[in-house]
Amino acid sequence: MYSLSGGESQGGGYTGSLTVPADASWFRKLLAFTGPGFLVAVGYMDPGNWATDIAGGSQFGYRLLFVIVLSNLMAVVLQTLSGKLGLVTGKDLAEACRERFNPAVVAVLWVLAELAIAATDLAEVIGSAIALNLLFGIPILYGVMITAVDVLLILLLQNRGVRTLESIVIVLMGTIAICFGIDLFMAHPSRFGIMQGLVPDTEVLRNPEMLYIAIGILGATVMPHNLYLHSSIVKSRKIENTVKAKKEAIQYTTIDSTIALTIAMFINGAILVVSAAAFHQAGMFDVADITDAYHLLTPLLGTTAASILFGIALLASGQNSTLTGTLSGQIVMEGFLNIRLPAWLRRLATRLIAIIPAVIVTAIAGEKGTTDLLILSQVILSLQLPFAVIPLVMFTSSKKMMGEFVNKKWLSILSWTIAGIIVILNICLLALTLF
Repeated sequence: MYSLSGGESQGGGYTGSLTVPADASWFRKLLAFTGPGFLVAVGYMDPGNWATDIAGGSQFGYRLLFVIVLSNLMAVVLQTLSGKLGLVTGKDLAEACRERFNPAVVAVLWVLAELAIAATDLAEVIGSAIALNLLFGIPILYGVMITAVDVLLILLLQNRGVRTLESIVIVLMGTIAICFGIDLFMAHPSRFGIMQGLVPDTEVLRNPEMLYIAIGILGATVMPHNLYLHSSIVKSRKIENTVKAKKEAIQYTTIDSTIALTIAMFINGAILVVSAAAFHQAGMFDVADITDAYHLLTPLLGTTAASILFGIALLASGQNSTLTGTLSGQIVMEGFLNIRLPAWLRRLATRLIAIIPAVIVTAIAGEKGTTDLLILSQVILSLQLPFAVIPLVMFTSSKKMMGEFVNKKWLSILSWTIAGIIVILNICLLALTLF
Protein backbone atom coordinates (compact mmCIF):
# COMPACT_ATOMS: atom_id res chain seq x y z
CA MET A 1 0.00 0.00 0.00
CA TYR A 2 1.24 3.47 -0.88
CA SER A 3 0.27 6.86 0.48
CA LEU A 4 0.58 10.40 -0.78
CA SER A 5 1.25 13.15 1.68
CA GLY A 6 -1.38 15.79 1.83
CA GLY A 7 -0.22 18.57 4.14
CA GLU A 8 2.81 20.09 5.78
CA SER A 9 3.63 19.61 9.43
CA GLN A 10 5.25 22.26 11.57
CA GLY A 11 8.71 20.89 10.96
CA GLY A 12 8.43 20.88 7.23
CA GLY A 13 7.57 17.23 6.75
CA TYR A 14 4.27 16.03 5.34
CA THR A 15 1.28 14.49 7.09
CA GLY A 16 -2.04 13.12 5.86
CA SER A 17 -2.24 10.70 2.96
CA LEU A 18 -4.01 9.58 -0.17
CA THR A 19 -3.99 5.81 -0.12
CA VAL A 20 -3.20 3.83 -3.26
CA PRO A 21 -4.19 0.15 -2.95
CA ALA A 22 -1.39 -2.33 -3.52
CA ASP A 23 -3.44 -4.01 -6.25
CA ALA A 24 -3.95 -0.74 -8.15
CA SER A 25 -3.12 -0.69 -11.85
CA TRP A 26 0.37 0.18 -13.06
CA PHE A 27 -0.85 3.47 -14.47
CA ARG A 28 -2.61 4.49 -11.25
CA LYS A 29 0.53 3.78 -9.25
CA LEU A 30 2.58 5.82 -11.72
CA LEU A 31 0.19 8.75 -11.30
CA ALA A 32 0.57 8.46 -7.53
CA PHE A 33 4.35 8.79 -7.81
CA THR A 34 4.24 11.52 -10.47
CA GLY A 35 5.16 14.96 -9.17
CA PRO A 36 8.59 15.04 -7.48
CA GLY A 37 10.34 14.73 -10.84
CA PHE A 38 8.56 17.83 -12.11
CA LEU A 39 9.53 19.80 -8.99
CA VAL A 40 13.14 18.85 -9.74
CA ALA A 41 12.90 19.51 -13.49
CA VAL A 42 12.04 23.15 -12.80
CA GLY A 43 15.68 23.81 -11.87
CA TYR A 44 16.76 22.63 -15.31
CA MET A 45 14.93 25.46 -17.08
CA ASP A 46 15.22 28.37 -14.66
CA PRO A 47 16.29 31.88 -15.82
CA GLY A 48 19.93 30.93 -15.23
CA ASN A 49 19.67 28.44 -18.12
CA TRP A 50 18.20 30.95 -20.54
CA ALA A 51 21.34 33.07 -20.97
CA THR A 52 23.54 30.10 -21.90
CA ASP A 53 20.93 28.64 -24.29
CA ILE A 54 20.34 32.01 -25.98
CA ALA A 55 24.08 32.69 -26.28
CA GLY A 56 24.75 29.20 -27.62
CA GLY A 57 22.05 29.50 -30.30
CA SER A 58 22.93 33.00 -31.45
CA GLN A 59 26.67 32.39 -31.58
CA PHE A 60 26.88 28.82 -32.89
CA GLY A 61 23.46 28.08 -34.35
CA TYR A 62 22.26 24.54 -33.72
CA ARG A 63 25.71 23.06 -33.12
CA LEU A 64 25.47 22.85 -29.32
CA LEU A 65 22.18 20.98 -29.19
CA PHE A 66 24.07 17.78 -28.40
CA VAL A 67 25.44 19.43 -25.24
CA ILE A 68 21.90 19.96 -23.96
CA VAL A 69 21.08 16.30 -24.65
CA LEU A 70 24.30 15.08 -22.98
CA SER A 71 23.71 17.32 -19.95
CA ASN A 72 20.18 15.99 -19.62
CA LEU A 73 21.34 12.37 -19.72
CA MET A 74 23.79 13.12 -16.91
CA ALA A 75 21.00 14.80 -14.96
CA VAL A 76 18.70 11.79 -15.35
CA VAL A 77 21.34 9.51 -13.84
CA LEU A 78 22.07 11.82 -10.90
CA GLN A 79 18.41 12.51 -10.12
CA THR A 80 17.69 8.78 -10.24
CA LEU A 81 20.41 8.23 -7.65
CA SER A 82 19.00 11.07 -5.54
CA GLY A 83 15.49 9.61 -5.56
CA LYS A 84 16.80 6.14 -4.78
CA LEU A 85 18.79 7.42 -1.80
CA GLY A 86 15.69 8.97 -0.24
CA LEU A 87 13.45 5.97 -0.87
CA VAL A 88 15.88 3.30 0.33
CA THR A 89 17.44 4.99 3.37
CA GLY A 90 14.57 7.25 4.39
CA LYS A 91 17.15 10.05 4.56
CA ASP A 92 17.62 12.93 2.19
CA LEU A 93 21.10 13.85 0.95
CA ALA A 94 21.59 16.55 3.60
CA GLU A 95 20.56 14.18 6.43
CA ALA A 96 22.85 11.47 5.07
CA CYS A 97 25.77 13.93 5.05
CA ARG A 98 25.04 14.92 8.66
CA GLU A 99 25.08 11.29 9.76
CA ARG A 100 28.13 10.18 7.77
CA PHE A 101 30.55 13.11 7.99
CA ASN A 102 32.18 14.84 10.95
CA PRO A 103 30.68 18.13 12.19
CA ALA A 104 33.33 20.32 10.54
CA VAL A 105 32.67 18.80 7.10
CA VAL A 106 28.92 19.05 7.65
CA ALA A 107 29.24 22.74 8.53
CA VAL A 108 31.21 23.46 5.34
CA LEU A 109 28.76 21.51 3.17
CA TRP A 110 25.83 23.35 4.75
CA VAL A 111 27.36 26.79 4.11
CA LEU A 112 28.12 25.86 0.50
CA ALA A 113 24.59 24.51 0.01
CA GLU A 114 23.10 27.70 1.45
CA LEU A 115 25.23 29.80 -0.90
CA ALA A 116 24.07 27.71 -3.85
CA ILE A 117 20.41 28.09 -2.88
CA ALA A 118 20.85 31.84 -2.40
CA ALA A 119 22.47 32.02 -5.85
CA THR A 120 19.61 30.01 -7.35
CA ASP A 121 17.01 32.24 -5.73
CA LEU A 122 18.93 35.29 -6.92
CA ALA A 123 18.65 34.12 -10.53
CA GLU A 124 14.93 33.51 -10.03
CA VAL A 125 14.38 36.96 -8.51
CA ILE A 126 16.23 38.65 -11.37
CA GLY A 127 14.49 36.53 -14.01
CA SER A 128 11.04 37.35 -12.63
CA ALA A 129 11.92 41.05 -12.35
CA ILE A 130 13.14 41.14 -15.97
CA ALA A 131 9.92 39.43 -17.10
CA LEU A 132 7.77 41.96 -15.23
CA ASN A 133 9.78 44.76 -16.82
CA LEU A 134 9.42 43.34 -20.33
CA LEU A 135 5.72 42.51 -20.09
CA PHE A 136 4.39 45.41 -18.03
CA GLY A 137 7.12 48.05 -18.08
CA ILE A 138 7.72 47.76 -14.33
CA PRO A 139 11.24 49.02 -13.46
CA ILE A 140 13.50 46.12 -12.55
CA LEU A 141 14.20 47.59 -9.11
CA TYR A 142 10.48 47.55 -8.29
CA GLY A 143 10.13 44.14 -9.92
CA VAL A 144 12.76 42.74 -7.57
CA MET A 145 10.82 44.10 -4.60
CA ILE A 146 7.54 42.69 -5.92
CA THR A 147 9.02 39.21 -5.96
CA ALA A 148 9.11 39.35 -2.16
CA VAL A 149 5.38 38.65 -2.31
CA ASP A 150 6.25 35.20 -3.67
CA VAL A 151 6.97 34.16 -0.09
CA LEU A 152 3.29 34.53 0.80
CA LEU A 153 2.26 32.59 -2.31
CA ILE A 154 4.66 29.74 -1.52
CA LEU A 155 3.45 29.53 2.06
CA LEU A 156 -0.18 29.42 0.95
CA LEU A 157 0.44 26.74 -1.65
CA GLN A 158 2.48 24.48 0.60
CA ASN A 159 -0.07 24.69 3.40
CA ARG A 160 -2.52 23.17 0.93
CA GLY A 161 -0.27 20.14 0.52
CA VAL A 162 2.52 18.86 -1.67
CA ARG A 163 0.05 17.70 -4.35
CA THR A 164 -1.15 21.30 -4.84
CA LEU A 165 2.45 22.49 -5.13
CA GLU A 166 3.24 19.79 -7.68
CA SER A 167 0.13 20.63 -9.70
CA ILE A 168 1.03 24.33 -9.87
CA VAL A 169 4.56 23.46 -10.99
CA ILE A 170 3.27 21.16 -13.75
CA VAL A 171 0.87 23.88 -14.99
CA LEU A 172 3.69 26.45 -15.10
CA MET A 173 5.95 23.96 -16.92
CA GLY A 174 3.18 23.41 -19.43
CA THR A 175 2.89 27.19 -19.90
CA ILE A 176 6.62 27.46 -20.66
CA ALA A 177 6.45 24.51 -23.07
CA ILE A 178 3.42 25.93 -24.95
CA CYS A 179 4.96 29.41 -25.23
CA PHE A 180 8.21 28.13 -26.66
CA GLY A 181 6.42 25.58 -28.82
CA ILE A 182 4.57 28.46 -30.52
CA ASP A 183 7.76 30.55 -30.78
CA LEU A 184 9.52 27.52 -32.26
CA PHE A 185 6.79 27.18 -34.88
CA MET A 186 7.00 30.87 -35.80
CA ALA A 187 10.83 30.81 -36.02
CA HIS A 188 10.80 28.15 -38.79
CA PRO A 189 14.06 26.45 -37.73
CA SER A 190 16.11 24.32 -40.08
CA ARG A 191 15.29 20.64 -39.61
CA PHE A 192 18.62 19.68 -41.15
CA GLY A 193 20.42 22.08 -38.80
CA ILE A 194 18.66 20.54 -35.79
CA MET A 195 19.64 17.02 -36.90
CA GLN A 196 23.25 18.12 -37.34
CA GLY A 197 23.23 19.80 -33.94
CA LEU A 198 22.31 16.53 -32.24
CA VAL A 199 25.56 14.97 -33.50
CA PRO A 200 28.56 15.63 -31.18
CA ASP A 201 30.90 18.20 -32.69
CA THR A 202 34.60 17.77 -31.87
CA GLU A 203 35.24 21.44 -32.60
CA VAL A 204 33.90 22.16 -29.13
CA LEU A 205 37.24 20.86 -27.80
CA ARG A 206 39.28 23.10 -30.11
CA ASN A 207 37.26 26.32 -30.02
CA PRO A 208 37.63 28.11 -26.64
CA GLU A 209 34.51 30.23 -27.16
CA MET A 210 32.40 27.21 -28.05
CA LEU A 211 33.83 25.28 -25.10
CA TYR A 212 32.98 28.15 -22.77
CA ILE A 213 29.32 28.16 -23.85
CA ALA A 214 29.15 24.34 -23.74
CA ILE A 215 30.50 24.29 -20.20
CA GLY A 216 28.06 27.03 -19.29
CA ILE A 217 25.14 24.95 -20.58
CA LEU A 218 26.26 21.95 -18.54
CA GLY A 219 27.00 24.05 -15.48
CA ALA A 220 23.57 25.66 -15.59
CA THR A 221 21.79 22.34 -16.13
CA VAL A 222 22.75 20.17 -13.15
CA MET A 223 21.74 22.20 -10.09
CA PRO A 224 23.06 21.18 -6.65
CA HIS A 225 19.87 22.07 -4.79
CA ASN A 226 17.92 19.64 -7.00
CA LEU A 227 19.87 16.72 -5.58
CA TYR A 228 18.91 17.70 -2.04
CA LEU A 229 15.33 18.42 -3.06
CA HIS A 230 14.68 15.17 -4.92
CA SER A 231 16.07 12.94 -2.18
CA SER A 232 13.69 14.62 0.26
CA ILE A 233 10.50 15.15 -1.74
CA VAL A 234 10.26 11.47 -2.76
CA LYS A 235 9.68 10.71 0.92
CA SER A 236 6.29 12.39 0.64
CA ARG A 237 5.22 9.05 -0.83
CA LYS A 238 5.01 6.65 2.07
CA ILE A 239 5.87 3.08 1.13
CA GLU A 240 6.03 -0.18 3.01
CA ASN A 241 9.44 -1.14 4.35
CA THR A 242 9.80 -4.13 2.04
CA VAL A 243 12.17 -4.86 -0.82
CA LYS A 244 9.28 -5.25 -3.28
CA ALA A 245 7.68 -1.92 -2.32
CA LYS A 246 10.99 -0.07 -2.53
CA LYS A 247 11.81 -1.57 -5.92
CA GLU A 248 8.43 -0.48 -7.28
CA ALA A 249 8.81 2.97 -5.76
CA ILE A 250 12.26 3.38 -7.35
CA GLN A 251 10.84 2.27 -10.72
CA TYR A 252 7.96 4.75 -10.66
CA THR A 253 10.14 7.57 -9.32
CA THR A 254 12.70 6.97 -12.08
CA ILE A 255 9.98 7.09 -14.74
CA ASP A 256 8.58 10.29 -13.21
CA SER A 257 11.92 12.12 -13.15
CA THR A 258 12.94 10.86 -16.61
CA ILE A 259 9.72 12.13 -18.20
CA ALA A 260 9.97 15.47 -16.41
CA LEU A 261 13.64 15.98 -17.29
CA THR A 262 12.95 15.04 -20.91
CA ILE A 263 10.35 17.82 -21.06
CA ALA A 264 12.93 20.18 -19.53
CA MET A 265 15.44 19.08 -22.17
CA PHE A 266 12.99 19.90 -24.98
CA ILE A 267 12.31 23.34 -23.47
CA ASN A 268 16.04 24.11 -23.19
CA GLY A 269 16.52 22.81 -26.70
CA ALA A 270 13.65 25.00 -27.92
CA ILE A 271 15.26 28.10 -26.38
CA LEU A 272 18.53 27.36 -28.20
CA VAL A 273 16.77 26.50 -31.48
CA VAL A 274 14.64 29.68 -31.42
CA SER A 275 17.80 31.68 -30.76
CA ALA A 276 19.60 29.92 -33.61
CA ALA A 277 16.73 30.37 -36.06
CA ALA A 278 15.96 33.98 -35.14
CA PHE A 279 19.38 35.45 -34.35
CA HIS A 280 22.16 33.28 -35.82
CA GLN A 281 20.47 33.01 -39.23
CA ALA A 282 20.05 36.81 -39.25
CA GLY A 283 23.78 37.33 -38.60
CA MET A 284 23.32 38.35 -34.96
CA PHE A 285 26.01 36.28 -33.26
CA ASP A 286 26.38 38.10 -29.96
CA VAL A 287 22.85 38.02 -28.48
CA ALA A 288 23.17 36.74 -24.92
CA ASP A 289 21.12 39.20 -22.88
CA ILE A 290 17.56 38.08 -22.10
CA THR A 291 16.21 41.61 -22.57
CA ASP A 292 17.87 41.96 -25.98
CA ALA A 293 16.45 38.60 -27.07
CA TYR A 294 12.95 39.73 -26.08
CA HIS A 295 13.12 42.97 -28.06
CA LEU A 296 14.73 41.37 -31.14
CA LEU A 297 12.17 38.56 -31.56
CA THR A 298 9.38 40.85 -32.73
CA PRO A 299 11.15 42.44 -35.74
CA LEU A 300 12.86 39.17 -36.70
CA LEU A 301 9.77 36.94 -36.54
CA GLY A 302 7.37 39.65 -37.70
CA THR A 303 4.92 39.51 -34.78
CA THR A 304 4.74 40.93 -31.27
CA ALA A 305 3.25 37.62 -30.11
CA ALA A 306 6.72 36.04 -30.21
CA SER A 307 8.12 38.50 -27.68
CA ILE A 308 5.04 38.36 -25.47
CA LEU A 309 5.17 34.55 -25.33
CA PHE A 310 8.89 34.77 -24.55
CA GLY A 311 8.16 37.12 -21.62
CA ILE A 312 5.31 34.95 -20.29
CA ALA A 313 7.54 31.88 -20.40
CA LEU A 314 10.29 33.76 -18.54
CA LEU A 315 7.84 34.87 -15.83
CA ALA A 316 6.52 31.32 -15.47
CA SER A 317 10.09 30.04 -15.27
CA GLY A 318 11.01 32.49 -12.51
CA GLN A 319 7.90 31.75 -10.47
CA ASN A 320 8.27 28.01 -10.92
CA SER A 321 11.89 28.04 -9.81
CA THR A 322 10.98 30.18 -6.81
CA LEU A 323 8.71 27.44 -5.47
CA THR A 324 11.34 24.70 -5.60
CA GLY A 325 14.30 26.88 -4.61
CA THR A 326 12.64 28.02 -1.40
CA LEU A 327 11.56 24.47 -0.56
CA SER A 328 15.17 23.32 -1.05
CA GLY A 329 16.36 25.92 1.46
CA GLN A 330 14.14 24.45 4.14
CA ILE A 331 15.26 20.90 3.34
CA VAL A 332 18.96 21.83 3.49
CA MET A 333 18.72 23.61 6.84
CA GLU A 334 16.71 20.84 8.47
CA GLY A 335 18.88 18.10 6.97
CA PHE A 336 22.32 19.47 7.78
CA LEU A 337 21.61 21.17 11.11
CA ASN A 338 18.49 19.38 12.32
CA ILE A 339 17.04 22.83 13.05
CA ARG A 340 13.37 23.19 12.27
CA LEU A 341 12.32 26.80 11.79
CA PRO A 342 8.73 27.81 11.10
CA ALA A 343 8.11 27.50 7.36
CA TRP A 344 7.29 31.21 6.90
CA LEU A 345 10.49 32.32 8.67
CA ARG A 346 12.73 30.03 6.61
CA ARG A 347 11.18 31.15 3.34
CA LEU A 348 11.37 34.82 4.29
CA ALA A 349 15.07 34.49 5.17
CA THR A 350 15.85 32.70 1.90
CA ARG A 351 14.07 35.31 -0.18
CA LEU A 352 15.66 38.28 1.63
CA ILE A 353 19.14 36.84 1.06
CA ALA A 354 18.42 36.94 -2.68
CA ILE A 355 16.50 40.21 -2.80
CA ILE A 356 18.95 42.40 -0.84
CA PRO A 357 21.94 42.05 -3.25
CA ALA A 358 19.59 42.29 -6.25
CA VAL A 359 18.10 45.56 -4.95
CA ILE A 360 21.53 47.03 -4.16
CA VAL A 361 23.07 46.11 -7.53
CA THR A 362 20.00 47.24 -9.49
CA ALA A 363 19.90 50.57 -7.67
CA ILE A 364 23.62 51.22 -8.27
CA ALA A 365 24.37 49.62 -11.63
CA GLY A 366 20.95 49.45 -13.30
CA GLU A 367 19.79 46.70 -15.66
CA LYS A 368 23.33 45.87 -16.83
CA GLY A 369 24.24 45.09 -13.24
CA THR A 370 21.47 42.52 -12.98
CA THR A 371 22.86 40.69 -16.02
CA ASP A 372 26.30 40.52 -14.40
CA LEU A 373 24.67 39.36 -11.16
CA LEU A 374 22.87 36.60 -13.05
CA ILE A 375 26.21 35.38 -14.44
CA LEU A 376 27.78 35.50 -10.97
CA SER A 377 24.95 33.35 -9.57
CA GLN A 378 25.80 30.62 -12.10
CA VAL A 379 29.49 30.73 -11.13
CA ILE A 380 28.55 30.27 -7.47
CA LEU A 381 26.41 27.28 -8.43
CA SER A 382 29.27 25.72 -10.38
CA LEU A 383 31.50 26.00 -7.31
CA GLN A 384 29.06 24.16 -5.07
CA LEU A 385 27.99 21.38 -7.44
CA PRO A 386 30.84 18.90 -6.77
CA PHE A 387 30.10 19.05 -3.03
CA ALA A 388 26.61 17.67 -3.69
CA VAL A 389 27.39 15.23 -6.51
CA ILE A 390 30.33 13.43 -4.87
CA PRO A 391 28.53 12.58 -1.58
CA LEU A 392 25.48 11.40 -3.57
CA VAL A 393 27.52 8.99 -5.70
CA MET A 394 29.50 7.91 -2.63
CA PHE A 395 26.39 7.08 -0.60
CA THR A 396 24.50 5.25 -3.36
CA SER A 397 27.64 3.20 -4.12
CA SER A 398 27.90 2.14 -0.46
CA LYS A 399 26.71 -1.39 0.31
CA LYS A 400 26.48 -0.45 3.99
CA MET A 401 23.97 2.31 3.30
CA MET A 402 22.02 0.91 0.38
CA GLY A 403 22.09 -2.85 1.02
CA GLU A 404 20.86 -4.74 -2.03
CA PHE A 405 19.90 -1.44 -3.65
CA VAL A 406 23.55 -0.39 -3.94
CA ASN A 407 24.56 0.82 -7.40
CA LYS A 408 25.46 -1.97 -9.79
CA LYS A 409 29.10 -1.92 -10.87
CA TRP A 410 28.30 -0.41 -14.28
CA LEU A 411 26.13 2.26 -12.69
CA SER A 412 28.79 3.04 -10.11
CA ILE A 413 31.42 3.47 -12.84
CA LEU A 414 29.03 5.61 -14.90
CA SER A 415 28.11 7.75 -11.88
CA TRP A 416 31.72 8.41 -10.89
CA THR A 417 32.55 9.22 -14.52
CA ILE A 418 29.71 11.73 -14.66
CA ALA A 419 30.81 13.21 -11.33
CA GLY A 420 34.36 13.56 -12.64
CA ILE A 421 33.21 15.22 -15.88
CA ILE A 422 31.00 17.66 -14.01
CA VAL A 423 33.74 18.55 -11.56
CA ILE A 424 36.34 19.12 -14.31
CA LEU A 425 34.00 21.11 -16.56
CA ASN A 426 32.73 23.27 -13.73
CA ILE A 427 36.29 24.05 -12.66
CA CYS A 428 36.98 25.03 -16.28
CA LEU A 429 33.87 27.21 -16.30
CA LEU A 430 35.02 28.94 -13.14
CA ALA A 431 38.53 29.48 -14.53
CA LEU A 432 37.22 30.81 -17.85
CA THR A 433 34.78 33.13 -16.06
CA LEU A 434 37.31 34.58 -13.63
CA PHE A 435 40.38 34.66 -15.83
